[in-house]
Amino acid sequence: MSPNGEFDKKAQIKSLGTVMLYEVNQGRIGLGQCIDELLLAIGIRDSDLDAVLLTHLDCDHANDLVQVKGAKKFLVAADEVKFARKITNKVRYFKNWWKDIPLTEFEWNDTQGPVGRSYDLLGDGSIELINIPGHADDLFAVKVMNAEGRFVLLFSDGGYARKSWEQMITSGIAADKTLQKQSLAWIREQSLDPNCVESLANHDPDIQPHVIEL
Repeated sequence: MSPNGEFDKKAQIKSLGTVMLYEVNQGRIGLGQCIDELLLAIGIRDSDLDAVLLTHLDCDHANDLVQVKGAKKFLVAADEVKFARKITNKVRYFKNWWKDIPLTEFEWNDTQGPVGRSYDLLGDGSIELINIPGHADDLFAVKVMNAEGRFVLLFSDGGYARKSWEQMITSGIAADKTLQKQSLAWIREQSLDPNCVESLANHDPDIQPHVIEL
């Protein structure tokens, strides 16, 4: 959001779209820490990516997708795009974040998760995009499973950290608090499953970049 890795308030406000979003989303990322730079550091170009999975369209998940614009697909739930377009959500979403990105919208095609809505990405059950509503109507978690049933759960903003599901602490931003609690209870259940190798939130400060092998 800030050019040259230096904090720039005006640049951030322009990128986020409103002063209100700036007040709650002040990102400070140093040189070499942007997603395109981190990928290059491990030998991956954006053109190597088969798909970017957009769990939802909040600014900290959809802003500056241009850094990986060479990816083959950008997948998002069709209902999340509709949710983002609602007049009541204008203060939360800013369509310019993805205006130059060719979004591929998908419809739920499977029945996993707390509300029985998911998307089998590859058609073999190995990568399931699972609707965990509450924070946003069509927020999804990503469940990656091997042939033996061991899995990794990436639960995005279904909770902000491990502490979220351990103590059932919901995030402050909610489209539906009841559904948010229901989704978090499902995340807790999955996280405690003996076959769960790791359960990770996007905003957990204790998580360091690492490789997971299933």
